[in-house]
Amino acid sequence: MGVQGLTTYVEANRSFLKDIKFRDSRLVIDGCSLFFHLYFHHCLDRQYGGDYDAFTCLLTQFLSALEACNIQPYVVLDGGIDPSDKKFSTIRQRLQSKIKDADNIAHGRGGSVLPVLTRNVFIQVLRQKGIPFVQCPAEADLEIACLAHHWNCPVLTNDSDFYIFDLPDGYLPLCFFQWTHLNGKVSNRYISARRYTTNALCHWFGGMNPELLPLCAVLNGNDYGAPKDTDTLLALLDVNSLGRSGGKGKGYTSRIEALLFWLSSFSSPAEALEEINRIMGDEVARSRRGQKSGLSSQLWTCMQEYCISPQSSLAHWFSGRRMAPGGETSGLADYPEWISQAAAQGLLSPLVVDALVMRRVLLIPQVENTKLPSSYCSSKAIRQAIYGILHKRKEENVSRCDSGPQSKETGGAVQGQETRPHANTRQGKRGGRRQGGRGRGGGHSTGGRSQGGILPAEQEVTFAGSSSERSAGVARAHDQGSVAPLVCVEEFDRVDLSLKRNQVEARPPRATVYLDTLDQVSAPERLNILLEALEVKESFLTAVPLHLRLAVAGTTIWMRESVPTPSHQQLQALVLGMVYGEVTWNNQPGVTHYHYAVSQINWASECSVWSLLDRQRVRPGDRRGLDIVAAHSFSQWQACLFSALSLNQLLLLPLPEPHLSWLFSGTLVHGLLRYLKSGQPAESLLAGGSLSEQLYSSVMDAVKNNSAKA
Repeated sequence: MGVQGLTTYVEANRSFLKDIKFRDSRLVIDGCSLFFHLYFHHCLDRQYGGDYDAFTCLLTQFLSALEACNIQPYVVLDGGIDPSDKKFSTIRQRLQSKIKDADNIAHGRGGSVLPVLTRNVFIQVLRQKGIPFVQCPAEADLEIACLAHHWNCPVLTNDSDFYIFDLPDGYLPLCFFQWTHLNGKVSNRYISARRYTTNALCHWFGGMNPELLPLCAVLNGNDYGAPKDTDTLLALLDVNSLGRSGGKGKGYTSRIEALLFWLSSFSSPAEALEEINRIMGDEVARSRRGQKSGLSSQLWTCMQEYCISPQSSLAHWFSGRRMAPGGETSGLADYPEWISQAAAQGLLSPLVVDALVMRRVLLIPQVENTKLPSSYCSSKAIRQAIYGILHKRKEENVSRCDSGPQSKETGGAVQGQETRPHANTRQGKRGGRRQGGRGRGGGHSTGGRSQGGILPAEQEVTFAGSSSERSAGVARAHDQGSVAPLVCVEEFDRVDLSLKRNQVEARPPRATVYLDTLDQVSAPERLNILLEALEVKESFLTAVPLHLRLAVAGTTIWMRESVPTPSHQQLQALVLGMVYGEVTWNNQPGVTHYHYAVSQINWASECSVWSLLDRQRVRPGDRRGLDIVAAHSFSQWQACLFSALSLNQLLLLPLPEPHLSWLFSGTLVHGLLRYLKSGQPAESLLAGGSLSEQLYSSVMDAVKNNSAKA
């Protein structure tokens, strides 16, 4: 969410923000706002596909600063799209904007596009550090506000909606949270910050009732939009000229200020809505339930987005209880409990949740060659497998391809009506609190310290199967009349520079598995399904460390499906980057070292290899420009890995996840590619490092053996 112009207005008036020394407190953190802020505010790489290692170091420093000040963070993340679809138009517009941003970045111009694996890295680091976190089914703003209200602690975010929520301990804008410069003695460290409270704002407007602030947000316009007659109302109010000679002797600096001044003359929202009825010429009529008619009724409904419940169900989640957040209005309420648990633990990506609940997914734009097909085309088959698993249930009347959301496309951009694609998903106000429901966050957790029951033991199974074999099997089953009607998921992706929607067919695995009971399927069977979808033979992965096998599988798909086919030097650069990451991981303090196929490891020699690899990194200020061919290819690799990670999570991790922080660094891989293209052999960077040489050789061999097209 977001309220237009509100951040600018508040930050321009220091009376609304109080300087504080923040320490010894709980802190509810808007997770999505945090990782966006850390990545962009600290100028991490945007052009070369992302530096996940630098992001991890930054996030680790942030968490260490909180610990030094005895601040206990509780991170709350957004999940999928709001099932009511109220915000979808805004999301779609932003996605179109990001496509153009990515193209600008590719050509050396400005723009902000978050690397596609940033969220995954963020969650992995939180889990490794034991930071309590939860992923809500959809928009998390209200749940964040309710939790902060329940605990009487502040919220850390950059979302302007928190200037509207009436929180007793206020809102700390990230841009004023000076965590990089700790103050005070060691025993009393604190972070300099600025705290906003609605009381400060309302005091400025003569003791205005804070309950009127949501009406200001709705009238001014937030991400959910406003009723269609709002513009007419604002024109009648002439807010741009309201009280130019009044109010502290100054003209108004913004529409926000004019609206606040106008609203400050009312004692309650009800009184203001009555005046709106009068201005709009509505009859002052009420139903038996006391609901207001016309525009005022619509405004009242929109205002409930800011209505805080005195009790927070997320407080139970963080206290260690096991009920997953969701509530009866969540799209996940219609599905098995294990799905809600996995989603809440961050083990199901928003893509998977959206594909299940909405039968619609939004693919995150990447920096690539917009004259070529989207980088996500290379991983389409993996997503089809995800959709096939999600929509194969024991008791469900599946819909055909033409039953999904309908929209109109004009001029290359997606426009028009959006309908609910899944009939079983309940609609209603966000969180269900105003309907007497339990609220979207009605669940419990160990808060990330123990993920309990979702992560299975690591096991190995051998499976071989090609896409042609699968297709033939499906065709035979169709001929025999044994397959249910086709299901499609609507994907929003880039075509040239425009956002387009495509109906993508779901393709279930050959094995008879149902979403309802997937958590009861054995680990070997789930691994069979994963390897079938990835078209990987387990026998070719045995020389690769277990924690790298999923990354190698994703790399084989990249080599097999990408257009144009990745060059040998691109593969070498990518694998050298993985070797760099492995050495980096093994030199992190306190980590558990893996058992490698090398009998004795000389870590001094490995660190020399690490240093030599690191020297090839593209440095800030480099003027040689982006290799757009390589950028497109590595974006295809990230798309393949992202889809493979999502499928592995849906199957409850039959393979362990790789350490994403150290798996790919864009500036390093692009620099290594330049080194190789200058005529230098890859082996020259590995000399003396027995582990590095062995890892490089085993990964290269596995990729080559698995990459032959079926």
